[in-house]
Amino acid sequence: MTSMLSSETAEPADEGRYDRLVRADKVHGSLYTDPAIFAEELQKIWFKTWVFVGHESEVPQPNDYVRKRLATQDVVMTRDKDGEVHLLVNRCAHRGLQVCDDAKGNSSSFRCPYHGWTYRNTGELLGYPYNKGYGGKNKLELGMGRVPRVASYRGFVFGSMAADGPSLEEHLGAAAGEIDRLAGLSPEGEVRLDAGWLAHRTRANWKFLAENETDGYHPQFVHGSIFGVTGSPIGALYSDASTAVTRALGGGHSENDLRPEFRTFAEPMRWFGTKPDRVPRYVEAMRQAYGEDAERRMIEGAPHVMIFPNLFIAEIQVFNIQPTAVGECTQYATAVQLAGGEEMNRRMISQSIGSVGPAGMLLADDTEMYERNQRGVSMLDPEWLDVRRGLVREVVDEAGFTTGAATDETGMRGFWKHYKSLMEA
Repeated sequence: MTSMLSSETAEPADEGRYDRLVRADKVHGSLYTDPAIFAEELQKIWFKTWVFVGHESEVPQPNDYVRKRLATQDVVMTRDKDGEVHLLVNRCAHRGLQVCDDAKGNSSSFRCPYHGWTYRNTGELLGYPYNKGYGGKNKLELGMGRVPRVASYRGFVFGSMAADGPSLEEHLGAAAGEIDRLAGLSPEGEVRLDAGWLAHRTRANWKFLAENETDGYHPQFVHGSIFGVTGSPIGALYSDASTAVTRALGGGHSENDLRPEFRTFAEPMRWFGTKPDRVPRYVEAMRQAYGEDAERRMIEGAPHVMIFPNLFIAEIQVFNIQPTAVGECTQYATAVQLAGGEEMNRRMISQSIGSVGPAGMLLADDTEMYERNQRGVSMLDPEWLDVRRGLVREVVDEAGFTTGAATDETGMRGFWKHYKSLMEA
């Protein structure tokens, strides 16, 4: 699709461009297909705001490291000897070679294989061979690139390529409470993401994935066969009869809040599709840790939240979306692991394999939709995608958040409102 608008909006694509491309009830197809828009997104979103990169549990010991992505950037997440976590751009300061080739490991330094330049795992240049070529200097004022700002929340590591800007806490806003809620399902109040990540390359624009994560309109149709085969009650949570809600949390974040449904049943562990007597050690550990509040936590379950721009917590799994091109992205998925919840952790890994593993059913369904979306949006007519579902029945809840029904596109509209504010800035 071209980025030229119809006669309705036939204006030069300069000042106010995104005000024309993003409307309250629709968005223009060129937002998913125009390489120039993607390049601008990299500068105004991916290289400016906070982006989820990984988790501290992936580098548990001093000198551990793991390769990660920050949009188009290859980065190495390291933990130095003092325990501080760093994000290094995987490039030699000499001739630009990719320094680290291993997926993960433990080392206090990295040596470039091209000319032998060596760096600490903090990015500082240690030395290089044949220093006479540099006037006998033992060290040049060079080093591996570093992500300027690195911060973590409950172990979730975020990076920002901008040296200044809002703090991570400001970026997360109300979404921080959903991470707290996930950690609160651990008897020790701690989540680990160390079960290993599966990488799924998707031939679709990253925004199709971000929109879909809290789209409650599609599960009954896209995943209907899985729900039927497994006898899962999840499908009923996303229907016109459901008391669940879709909520825009501000800052582009959104959630499908399923707690109203689970509170109605008031059955601990129903959210996980099981009963307390099937995971007795976990239930007892929760009761020991949280007393009377343990029942509420085990009834309400884990969050289903999309944190702008790329972190999706889907109850028992975490997804990390990273764009690679205008029509391609990679989605990394891993099973949530709860500290002190080994009985649950085995089940979470097993369920994750069945849903998002190489032969899993759930993500395969979604990926088919993403890629059909990308192919379809490249067609010339109609130019616009409709996001009006539920617009006429939205309300502002007691916390001040815009809220819609379980199948409404409230989350999408919240995403696009924030997107436009960043792109117009």
